[in-house]
Amino acid sequence: MPPFLPLTRRGLLTGSALLAGSALLPHAARAAVGEGVSLSAGPARANLAGTGFPDTAVWAYDGRIPGPELRFRQGDTARIAFANALPEPTTIHWHGLRVPNAMDGVPGLSQAVVPSGGRFDYEFPLKDAGTFWYHPHVNSGVQVAHGLTGAFIVEEREPVVRVDRDLLWLLGDWRLTKEAELAGGFGHPMDATHAGRIGNTVTINGAVRDSVPVRAGERVRLRLINAANARVFALDFQGHAPRVIALDGQPVTPHAPPDGRVVLGPGQRADLVIDMEGQPGEGFDVVDGFYPRMAYRLTRLTRLTYGDEAPLRDSPLDAPIALAANPLPEPDLAGAVRQDVVLDGGMHGAMPKSVGPRGPFWALNGVAAMNHQSIGHHLEPLITVKRGQTQVTAFVNETGWWHPMHLHGFPFRVLSRNGRPAEHREWRDTVLLGPRETAEIAFVAEEAGDWMLHCHVLEHQETGMMAVLRVTA
Repeated sequence: MPPFLPLTRRGLLTGSALLAGSALLPHAARAAVGEGVSLSAGPARANLAGTGFPDTAVWAYDGRIPGPELRFRQGDTARIAFANALPEPTTIHWHGLRVPNAMDGVPGLSQAVVPSGGRFDYEFPLKDAGTFWYHPHVNSGVQVAHGLTGAFIVEEREPVVRVDRDLLWLLGDWRLTKEAELAGGFGHPMDATHAGRIGNTVTINGAVRDSVPVRAGERVRLRLINAANARVFALDFQGHAPRVIALDGQPVTPHAPPDGRVVLGPGQRADLVIDMEGQPGEGFDVVDGFYPRMAYRLTRLTRLTYGDEAPLRDSPLDAPIALAANPLPEPDLAGAVRQDVVLDGGMHGAMPKSVGPRGPFWALNGVAAMNHQSIGHHLEPLITVKRGQTQVTAFVNETGWWHPMHLHGFPFRVLSRNGRPAEHREWRDTVLLGPRETAEIAFVAEEAGDWMLHCHVLEHQETGMMAVLRVTA
């Protein structure tokens, strides 16, 4: 394994850059109604490890880590003119958005690759408000790890939640050498058969900062995006009581996170409302405790630091925080068809047959799909369903590892977990399964086409754990 940064607070326990809505404006691409935005991918350099370390050679959208925050309004049509300045082909997948199949960014299924020096125009209606993101779907384990990620925010038609600031934290995870360069070893079997390529440096909005300034009495909407290759986060906002108002971009009944921790697998998002009830001059840690026994564990992720200003208000804002539901078709469980999906493989699991030095290491229903060196996803469908039909699927994790299972095209209801009804029956596009866990989901197959289903630990996806859902007309 490559050498990592020393186990020091600066080299390992990274902080965050918390940017207010006004501060994000120089880095946000906002399109006027009827107009579009331009976006390019190419080599760049960025400071990932903090003061005292050199910049890191990365791949970036518009030269930024993360890429520009694309902001539209629900009901708009997104038009993105994309140019590829990378040394290899790529595409863009609009994670969580309900887009036409031809705009989904999966080579071999929905579009051809965009070659080096090539261009592609993406255009799709924005049906749902919420917090989404974008990333490549070609050689994604390498391209995402190099920095090709960005937030895609669809604002509600009318503001329905009163907050003082709308904030974004895009969580990135990097495996760096002592010289702050990206470590090699992409696709290493140790990563692929275990938890994936977990790094040693975490950034928020691509920056390192030990503290985050907040003001007593303010209410914030905090949009969290886990854009890491493999790292799972479990955030504890010490001294505060966050309430979850959306998951994977879809509104949910406001509630406190289970056990006080906001758990996000790769690809997942959560929108929180947090009342800053500390006093001027106080500070509170934000702690990530998902990997308590690992040598490169994160303890304090960052610190909420209260300034000396007078409180904005003396008591928490008395205003509703529930978001309006998006116009998703409700599954018809009585008329549903069923196809379960069993996850297997990995270290200590049932490996697929004919395993080579680069896999396959994982399988869905006994079928392994390899694409770690491919620029196409030419697969026979694992599931076939008619357009308009409700599909019910139980994901059964027979492995000893965590898997965030992501379905393209269709948000789904989580019906149950481990045989117990899901408390909030939330809509999601990525469901996180722990070892030996089961989750039952349901969705309506709205649009015909071939759609990807895969684990969003990218090293798992590229060594077998992906499949195709075919929706017939």
